[in-house]
Amino acid sequence: MRVRPHSPLPSASVRSAAERRELLKAVYDEARECVRCPLHQTRTTVVFGNGNANADLMFVGEAPGANEDRMGLPFVGQAGKLLDRLLEEIGMARKDVFVANTLKCRPPDNRDPHPNEIEACRDYLDRQIELIEPVMICTLGNFATKLLRGDTTGISRLHGREELRVIGPRAVRLYPLYHPAAALYTPATLEALRSDFHRIPELLALGAPDQPEQAEAVPELEEQDALPELKEPVAVAAEAATAQLGLF
Repeated sequence: MRVRPHSPLPSASVRSAAERRELLKAVYDEARECVRCPLHQTRTTVVFGNGNANADLMFVGEAPGANEDRMGLPFVGQAGKLLDRLLEEIGMARKDVFVANTLKCRPPDNRDPHPNEIEACRDYLDRQIELIEPVMICTLGNFATKLLRGDTTGISRLHGREELRVIGPRAVRLYPLYHPAAALYTPATLEALRSDFHRIPELLALGAPDQPEQAEAVPELEEQDALPELKEPVAVAAEAATAQLGLF
């Protein structure tokens, strides 16, 4: 299916932290009402992602599992506990990073994402990256790595090899890693993941790569054609929604 282009976002050069947070919440509000693909028929909760809206480091995984679908948060099972432990080993915590997935809804029986589902959901991930403005993105596993690289090369050949990539309007340091779920029961994979993970601080210390030149600013709209102001965030009653937004 074709996804309708989203409304232009304010220029990153003039976007404040507060504005970034509110825009991210607006994307979340849109995502939790999403019916772009059949996964909306079987999901319990949209798992948008959570963490720090101003994070330099972003993790992108594959798709929510059963625990994530129930709680509305990414990486809350055993793989999530491993991710937390690895972050602690490098002196970081979830509150310092942003964690999201390629898909925002759980595929039935935890099957692999289908191409039409990835296409339908890609816009949400692109806008998350555009708003959060990470210096570095760690892709966890094959699906996220192939999607953001635009290439079919597998994670076993790419893990631990950083590269500069332009994703949407932003250049980032892309750093493929094994998915924590793949490392839970395979000591060799866990050892490789831990070794790659421990390089994250030195890569972050390199700072943001040079950014592509921005396109010329669009002329201001006439007052009658101006975009409507963002509505105040709606009070979210559901516990899962509150948890997702709590760290933005």
